Amino acid sequence: MPVNIPETGQKRIVIIGGGFAGLTLARKLASSNYQIVLVDKNNFHQFQPLFYQVAMAGLEPSSIAFPFRKIFQRHKNVFVRVSEVNEVDTEQKQVITAHGYLNYDYLVVAVGADTNFFGNENIAKHAIPMKSVSEALFLRNSILEDYETCLTIRDYDERQHYIDIVIVGGGPTGVEIAGALAEMKKYVIPHDYKELDEDEIDIYLVQSGDRLLKGMSQKSSDSALESLENLGVKVVLNTRVTDYDGEYVYMKDGSKILTKKLIWAAGIKGNTIPGLPEESIVHGNRIKVNEFNEIEGLEDVYAIGDIAFMPDEKYEYGHPQVAQVAIQQGKTLSRNFKAMAKGKERKAFQYNDKGSMATIGRRRAVVDLPRGFFQGTIAWILWLIVHLFSIIGVKNKVIVFINWVWNYVTYDQSLRLIIRPYLRDKER
Repeated sequence: MPVNIPETGQKRIVIIGGGFAGLTLARKLASSNYQIVLVDKNNFHQFQPLFYQVAMAGLEPSSIAFPFRKIFQRHKNVFVRVSEVNEVDTEQKQVITAHGYLNYDYLVVAVGADTNFFGNENIAKHAIPMKSVSEALFLRNSILEDYETCLTIRDYDERQHYIDIVIVGGGPTGVEIAGALAEMKKYVIPHDYKELDEDEIDIYLVQSGDRLLKGMSQKSSDSALESLENLGVKVVLNTRVTDYDGEYVYMKDGSKILTKKLIWAAGIKGNTIPGLPEESIVHGNRIKVNEFNEIEGLEDVYAIGDIAFMPDEKYEYGHPQVAQVAIQQGKTLSRNFKAMAKGKERKAFQYNDKGSMATIGRRRAVVDLPRGFFQGTIAWILWLIVHLFSIIGVKNKVIVFINWVWNYVTYDQSLRLIIRPYLRDKER
């Protein structure tokens, strides 16, 4: 049964996924003569770079999420459908969802990426990932609940099980979580949990490589390491986590760490969709595309964002799976769709690397720009400005700004609520 979408005679572009890539494309085409159908399992866009602040009780989820329908409420040719996509039929030019099928003239796959546990079922079962608002909330609840629980425990070793935390992955996400946890330990625990000795809390950041922030400069790596160690984080390099049973984190060198919480930020893999040709799926479940983001071997089907694999001379293993690439691919593809409608030539995608940044905490950050490196307070301010202006919605920008100012002045996030989902009696 077809999904109820008005037939207008316009060419229809179906976009699967409302992340940075899909949303950028939809917004750029919202006033065009195409009919746009945006399909996502959620009814809102999530600002992924700030998930860790939700997890650390620095921001509420609503301040980094924005409803799709609010974004497109003034655009009559944009339609939002909240549904899971089961498969695509490229021969019939249909997208099969949980609520029926959608016909398309052009299909854009922008489903992004999910956590990669590298086939370890125990880690997948017990670890806490950070790829959605709901996962960030789960982590926040877990941390706060365990702090509450440990206050009732007299035995030191048992208490460590609840309050020690291990983070796996030394990229920006892992570094930012570690820094935020260290600041919570330093500024929040002594006030909120007076009976708890904050010196008992150990925060581990485990990285399999020989340095943090591998995608950034050596200066950034060194600065991040120094900042984390000054905050009391125990950084473990050149060590790979091999297993986790919910009690102990096991390392390749034979050592182990007792903890109830393992935060997994060690890798991502593409969210592939059944129906796409197997030969187009490459390393990391990414989809191979040409310079116009067309999926190889298919007509009128495109992939953009984290899911797209477009190797070239500079990026032999594909572009970095970061927001800037996704946004730029969305913009380029929108211009190409407009050019196609006018019978003009398309332009190949070229990534303009504007730099990378990561924050470690209060007045601690690193920024790599094409023309220079910054660290400390200047880098931290740059990080704040870039992320603040990237958030969708004026109200959200104001709320985030107020929270950041309040946190800076008071050293207190003041949003430490344990919000449990409601369960019916039969589900409890």
